[in-house]
Amino acid sequence: MSGHSKWSKIKRQKGVDDAKRGQIFTKLAREISIAAREAGSDPEHNFRLRLILQKCRDNNMPTENIERAIKRATGEGAGTALTEASFEGYGPGGVAILIQVLTENRNRALQEIRNTFARGGGSLAEAGSVAWLFQSKGVITIETSENEAEEVALWAIDAGAEDVKMEKGYLEIYTELDKLEKVRQALEQKNLSLVSTEVSMIPKTTVELEEKEALRAMKLLDRLEEMEDTQRVFSNVDFSEEIVEKLRAQV
Repeated sequence: MSGHSKWSKIKRQKGVDDAKRGQIFTKLAREISIAAREAGSDPEHNFRLRLILQKCRDNNMPTENIERAIKRATGEGAGTALTEASFEGYGPGGVAILIQVLTENRNRALQEIRNTFARGGGSLAEAGSVAWLFQSKGVITIETSENEAEEVALWAIDAGAEDVKMEKGYLEIYTELDKLEKVRQALEQKNLSLVSTEVSMIPKTTVELEEKEALRAMKLLDRLEEMEDTQRVFSNVDFSEEIVEKLRAQV
């Protein structure tokens, strides 16, 4: 499996300003509401909610924001009904893109995504055209030095990880969904610096782009991710280390 979070890592290293952090909190609150509405507000009996709450902690989301989102989902607070949807498309260089949204208006979200693809040199695709290129996996990202990376990778595999990808300064650990929490807990006991734990759509195959197309793809992915209704954006583009260095300077 190829590293899926180079794009996210580039942005994380540049820091997150207050406006961006507020946007992240809004998206997380929406995820909490959907998860709690579907399976209840008790994280002990709701794996999806438990995972999202961990993601909230990873992003330093205030407790009051979390509690407010749960109350909205359980009918204790005011809120608007949200609908989950997925859209698929192709970006510059033919890269596959999968967008997950939570929206109050599906048609509005569809039109905004269509327009964003058109402006970014891509196109919206029919349902099923892109989704088959991805598979749902648990992903744990850990910051680690080069010296300890191999040892951490062995710990992860011993705990039940399916695969480990070593990148510069961090590890990506892939698991089957039913083993994600077990692996995370085992690694936490080692006092490691876990950056994130999430369920992600991992591409079965990846493509590398030339610099010009890679820059265009990055801009399109950013625009899609920044849309109000967008929750997650996945792509099968794999930025080379040379491209990563150039992109990092431009984010």
